[in-house]
Amino acid sequence: MLNKIIRFSLDNRLTVLIVTALMLVGGVIALMRMEVDIFPDLNAPTVVVMTEAPGLAPEEVEKVVSYPIETAVNGSTGVRRVRSTSTTGFSVVWVEFDWGTDIYTARQIVSERLDAAAESLPEGVDKPVMGPQSSILGEIMIIGLRADSTSLLELRRLAETTIRPRLLALGGVSQVSVIGGDAPEYQIKINPDKMRLLDVSLDEVLEATDGFNSNAGGGVVYQYGNEYIIKADINTDDCDALSQAVVRSDSRGIVTLGDVAAVELGGRLPRIGLASVEAEPAVIVTVTKQPGTGTIQLTGEIDKALASMAPTLPADVRVSADIFRQSDFIDNSISNLQRSLLEGALFVIIVLFFFLMNLRTTLISVIALPLSIIVSVLILNGLGYSINTMSLGGIAIAIGCLVDDAIVDVENVYKRLRQNAQLPAGERQGIRDCVYHASAEVRMPIFNSTLIITAAFLPLFFLTGMEGRMLIPLGVAFIVALAASTIVALTLTPVLCSYLLGSKAQNAELGREPRVTLAMRRAYSRSLEWMLSHTRGLLVCTGVLFVGALVCFFMLGRGFLPRFNEGSFTINVSTLPGISLDESDAIGRRAEQIILETPEVKTVARKTGRAELDEHSLGVNVSEIEAPYVLEGRSRAEVAAELRHRLGEIPGAVVEIGQPISHRIDAMLSGAQSQIAIKIFGPDLNRLFDIGRRVKEITHEVEGTVDVNIEQQTERPQLLIRPRRDVLAARGIRMGDFAKAIETALGGRVVSQVYRDGYAYDVAVILDEAHRGTIDDIGALTVDSPSGKVSLGELAEIKSTTGPNTVNRENVERRLLVSANVEGRDLRGTVDEIRHRVEEEVDMPQGYHIAYGGQFESEQAASRTLLWASLGALLIIFMLLYGEFKSVAQSLVILVNMPLALIGGVFMLAICGDEVNIPAIIGFISLMGISTRNGMLLMTRYNHLKAEGVGLRERIAAGSADRLLPIVMTALTSALALIPLAVNGDAPGNEIQAPMAIVILGGLLSSTLLNIYVVPALYRLLNRRTQS
Repeated sequence: MLNKIIRFSLDNRLTVLIVTALMLVGGVIALMRMEVDIFPDLNAPTVVVMTEAPGLAPEEVEKVVSYPIETAVNGSTGVRRVRSTSTTGFSVVWVEFDWGTDIYTARQIVSERLDAAAESLPEGVDKPVMGPQSSILGEIMIIGLRADSTSLLELRRLAETTIRPRLLALGGVSQVSVIGGDAPEYQIKINPDKMRLLDVSLDEVLEATDGFNSNAGGGVVYQYGNEYIIKADINTDDCDALSQAVVRSDSRGIVTLGDVAAVELGGRLPRIGLASVEAEPAVIVTVTKQPGTGTIQLTGEIDKALASMAPTLPADVRVSADIFRQSDFIDNSISNLQRSLLEGALFVIIVLFFFLMNLRTTLISVIALPLSIIVSVLILNGLGYSINTMSLGGIAIAIGCLVDDAIVDVENVYKRLRQNAQLPAGERQGIRDCVYHASAEVRMPIFNSTLIITAAFLPLFFLTGMEGRMLIPLGVAFIVALAASTIVALTLTPVLCSYLLGSKAQNAELGREPRVTLAMRRAYSRSLEWMLSHTRGLLVCTGVLFVGALVCFFMLGRGFLPRFNEGSFTINVSTLPGISLDESDAIGRRAEQIILETPEVKTVARKTGRAELDEHSLGVNVSEIEAPYVLEGRSRAEVAAELRHRLGEIPGAVVEIGQPISHRIDAMLSGAQSQIAIKIFGPDLNRLFDIGRRVKEITHEVEGTVDVNIEQQTERPQLLIRPRRDVLAARGIRMGDFAKAIETALGGRVVSQVYRDGYAYDVAVILDEAHRGTIDDIGALTVDSPSGKVSLGELAEIKSTTGPNTVNRENVERRLLVSANVEGRDLRGTVDEIRHRVEEEVDMPQGYHIAYGGQFESEQAASRTLLWASLGALLIIFMLLYGEFKSVAQSLVILVNMPLALIGGVFMLAICGDEVNIPAIIGFISLMGISTRNGMLLMTRYNHLKAEGVGLRERIAAGSADRLLPIVMTALTSALALIPLAVNGDAPGNEIQAPMAIVILGGLLSSTLLNIYVVPALYRLLNRRTQS
């Protein structure tokens, strides 16, 4: 069949050229239209359920909100893990499904379960809301708003009513969250002294304000042939008008709302979050995209929308859109990969021309490069893949291999044409026949090498979870590019050879072999003869190198993925729970000032606390700081170390430094925004915290750990109001009235809404700040009873105590998290030491247990999967080789190239100071296929010469010299094309591909160098009996 393809191409040369041109045009069009993103979709199918529970303490939120929702969704089809966080007045439940679950099915399942759970929630708790569909890579832009004279209240209003609706209207935007400033709210601040003086009860105020600002409909009136709609226009945004609402009208006189309360527009209470930009108070708008939306295109639309809104904003408002832009990381990453592609292609061209010393043969070989890439783009587009660092990385790694098939074909055609030109005129073949036979001669090594390399990449497709989502597109891109290059080698390359190498002028040059290749052949022949006479020493030295490589391999550290260089730090600064939002804001501002003093940092923005209905819920004691940077002479690790040291000097602050995408990947894997997550499970929070502190101490003592942190779940100050039930009964006060009085006076109660400029603002009744600022003030509050007003201090015991700051749960168990990052040491070794020391030094009580999560867990699972899948791939490769050569011995000789490649891969990895991570392991697996190509070329030539009756010694000498040039050329093009990726491994976009490139580069160099001596030596040993 392959011969028929070659013959068809040579018989229809013009058709092949036209189809090629059409594919080039189509590929360029498809490339321009394809979505561009940083990574493939890495998101685990997750549904986020958020519930506001105003005024409830964390343990109450856990008991009456989080637990019922967890119970409702647990056991649903496909659910693999349920996590929850219960904080003051807020619950977030993450329902994680199996990786193959359709997200819309998952949302439907959760929605059905929530309907039943919502009915069991107590009064006053909002209805559970499912978060918008998004992904860990969905946060694409952070926008900061600052002003010189415009108030933070007005700034927040502008963000909520002008910017947010406009951005949500853009196609592809999933969510726009706003934090900072003061959320506008109309407040009725009741004064208990005036109420006592005028004998007004709280029930009277609530009754007077319940729906008091809602319009009323009166039906219709028909008159004069017209239909008039009757509308009572009651709603007003005038505070003075609202103050005129009548609270009581009887014999004691008329009392209006203004007589007992102040009505004003203010910031919603309690405040749950603040923001700043460059240490100035600000409002921050975070834009999240929907999955499958192109980040770069959407960012451009957001920029246009912001530019069009700018003239409508007050003149002093400054909009900062450069705080975090995922598109910048994408642009840098894609451009770095494109540069690596171009530089690799340049290396390929140089190698080809250096060895062939012929412009036409070089041109034919090089044409395979862009054409294979374009065909790959067309196929990837048809398969639904986007342009990202993984798909481009697969092509970048394959770039050297893309010309290998063409090189083998062109070199053989060139050689056969040269031999044909030296024959007498009557014995010469026609150009097309000569090209056909030369191409057919190497068709099986070309085709089988493609199948074998494809088989070597099959283990990638057994990866599951996040690593599978990330790395499978790389494998698909590599295999598609390789298949495209094989198609080109079997169709276009013979056609171009017949056109460009068949002219009379070219025939005149065919008799001259380049001096470089002649010199190489002579030197190689002499060295091969010497090596064959010292076979035992050659094999012993090779064995020693292999054993040394194995020892070195097991001494290297282990990791999951290389660190990304995202161009931005995400810094978490946390303090003790119970700190006020203003105090936490001051600490966060101090951290910003320190960060801004770092020369590499360009700007900084901070979020303290959380926004409304924000799944990334932070307590008021936690600040998340975004700091984009540009490295100037120092590495990212050095800048991070300086920041870690300087921020650590802030009293009472715990610092954790990560990166935007990396820490979201960590959070998805383990629930912690760090590389290591030590989860401690048990029923009692105080006991959990005691165990956690000991685990934290041990972790901090382990070499290589940084940013060691423990969740601050306990020791938050609380004011406990415990009713004296006997006093309540004696005073005739119902428990519901008692609870309502506390909730309204201290927490506030929304009673109506004000519509202003088309937007609704809550109207809340709450006690004036002057009468609820201290414990004594709260004790002096009065509660209405049939016998008159009674102080709260008489009706209840009021005392200061402590309670949990947050309550985290995982799979219906309470959980405490100790987290850490690793610097300067491998991940697995660090975790193994932590695990060993914890098992020895921490006594776990009955009912408590520890689980370890994070990147290392994924690394172990992926490594096991790749190991077993690689054994299967090895068997497939052996079967393909046996099918080609029909000899177990010859197949095993070719497989010797794998340990030869391992030698260089391991030593190159050790020299570069890298660890054995998942990309590096994939590099070793890739070598299983790539390294066999050279052995196949040699063995195929030996067999051809044997069929012609050539003796063993001459067969080895002539066959090895014959295949030297294609072996060296394919190895050098494949290896040197990877140099840009290997050298620029810390550049954005190259991080994943760099370890693979380093391993393949080293493996190709060692396997090529040893292959041209070891394979002939082994072949000679196997065929001694037939020596002639």
